[in-house]
Amino acid sequence: MFRDRISIFSSVVAVFLLLLLGCNELYAGGGQQYPNGAEAFMIGAMPPPGLVMVNYAYYGHADSSKDNQGRDNDLFDNADIYGDIVRFIWISKQRILGAQYGQHLFFGVLGTDIDFNTAVGSELKSSYSDFNLLYAVYSPMLLGWHLMDGKLHVAASLCDIYIPLYNEDKGNVASVGRNFWTFEPVLAFTYMPTPITELSMKFMYDFNTKQQDYEPGPPARVDRIPGQEFHFDFNLAVAVTENLKIGINGYYYQQTTDDDYDSIRYSDAVPAAAYPSIKAALDREERHITRAFALGPGIMYRNRNFMATLRYQEEIEVRNKADMRQVWFKLIYIF
Repeated sequence: MFRDRISIFSSVVAVFLLLLLGCNELYAGGGQQYPNGAEAFMIGAMPPPGLVMVNYAYYGHADSSKDNQGRDNDLFDNADIYGDIVRFIWISKQRILGAQYGQHLFFGVLGTDIDFNTAVGSELKSSYSDFNLLYAVYSPMLLGWHLMDGKLHVAASLCDIYIPLYNEDKGNVASVGRNFWTFEPVLAFTYMPTPITELSMKFMYDFNTKQQDYEPGPPARVDRIPGQEFHFDFNLAVAVTENLKIGINGYYYQQTTDDDYDSIRYSDAVPAAAYPSIKAALDREERHITRAFALGPGIMYRNRNFMATLRYQEEIEVRNKADMRQVWFKLIYIF
């Protein structure tokens, strides 16, 4: 019986550490606060002075996950993630370094439903779900330039600050809440060499703070510093009519530094003989770098102060995370 308990806890660690739940993706490493693929058409074009509201509706699905070599690891049957994020952008008439100056604020909700192939987490269940508030995101400085007679638009955020709401459910594998901060400089551009063609890209680099009292599977807690991350969204589009564009969009994500797990604290429910296997699993997981590339079609309709986009993205070349297929519906309204 004692050996059976050790075996159960060791398998729980090995399984669960391959799938950690982030904002819109199941992943192994990094913070993954930014919902990869959220932006596409006209990323770098700052709106005119005034108030802009953007609404992002999202649905993601996965039925497989990749390991460190890109092989299926058969960890879960089904994962569904859905949410809605509202963004307010305020652009002033003030100019800084020749650029428009503004600020923005995001907030939203997210739901998750995951069915594993085996019992995982401290509750030793095969199904978990959650629906909760997401973090808030704020930038105190947005800058936008319009260059080359309107052919080139450049936008930058000095730092997008991901503000946790500290609503993480420690015993829930599908928990939406996060309890660490992320600081993300952003640079985006939109280049239109002809009136009907567009190339847009948004580059980001993430610095994450410590995630305290994180539960990595069994009834144990660790302090985790998620690895740093480089990622970008992109879009290549052509205008079909004056108001309608079609294109190819996607993203690339690469974790650039290892996660760091420290200060493991075991509960009384964990047999002492299981401690070495838990520590060894965490040590291995620190070196597992997450990567993904996604591609798919998109369409945009624009009319005066209103714009809507619908896009599909499918991941390829995935490492250490769930293999996602996702849909974005985005509405923009300029007041």
